[in-house]
Order: sequence, then C-alpha cells, then structure tokens
Amino acid sequence: MTEPMLWWTVAGILVVCELLSGTFYLLMLAIGATAGAIAAQLGASQAWQIVIAAGSGASAITLWHLRRQRNTAPADSTDQNQHFDIGETVQVPSWNAQGEVRVLHRGTHWSAICADSTPTPGLHRIIELKGSRLVLAKV
Repeated sequence: MTEPMLWWTVAGILVVCELLSGTFYLLMLAIGATAGAIAAQLGASQAWQIVIAAGSGASAITLWHLRRQRNTAPADSTDQNQHFDIGETVQVPSWNAQGEVRVLHRGTHWSAICADSTPTPGLHRIIELKGSRLVLAKV
C-alpha cells in the first residue's frame, strides 16, 4: 500500500467513526489525514507528512473549538422565545418570611420568588426564570 493510500484510508476510517459516534472532532482529524495524504502525493517525506497531518488536524480542532465556544451564548432567563412560561400568570395565596412561595403552574408545584420589594398575595406574572425558580411580579 502506498503512503497516500494509507493516509486516505485513515481519513476514511475517521469519517466512518465520526458517523457512528457523532463526534464532530473526528472530522477535523480526518481533515488532518487528508492533508497528510495530499502531502504524500506531492512527494513529502514521511516525517513531513506526519507534521502536516498533525498540524492541520490540531489546527482544525482548535479553530472548531474556538468557534463553538464563541457561538454558544448562555440562555437568556428573560427571553420568552426560550422560556414559554414567561408571561404566564399564577395565583399566589401567601408569601413566606423570605419572600418565597410554592405555586401551582402547569400541573406541578414550582418554587418562586418575588421580584417586587414587598410581596403581596394575588395574581402574579412570571417575568424570569432563575434556575428552576420562577420570578414573579404582581399583576
């Protein structure tokens, strides 16, 4: 088997492994193996083929990782498009001394806190989610 054929085989195996596992980083390694195959076809020595394959694979992984980190924004706790509960109303019978309450919403009990400085019983609107707690404001 020639060196370019060996690199192409490694690239193909990496692509198949990616399809089976769903790890996108394996495609970046396949890019490195492809660069090694191209270097082999251009007549580079075996040492240079390995350096080119490792360098391009590592660069592709680093670039993909940085791109993924930059595009992954934290969820906005007040965005109604991400949290369908925002804008819904709940009935609060009474608040405890810490300004917390358990309310029934969508058939289950939720822990809630008051956004206002003085919590009062009555109808409240969900304005934000903090973790698994609802933040309520008086309607």
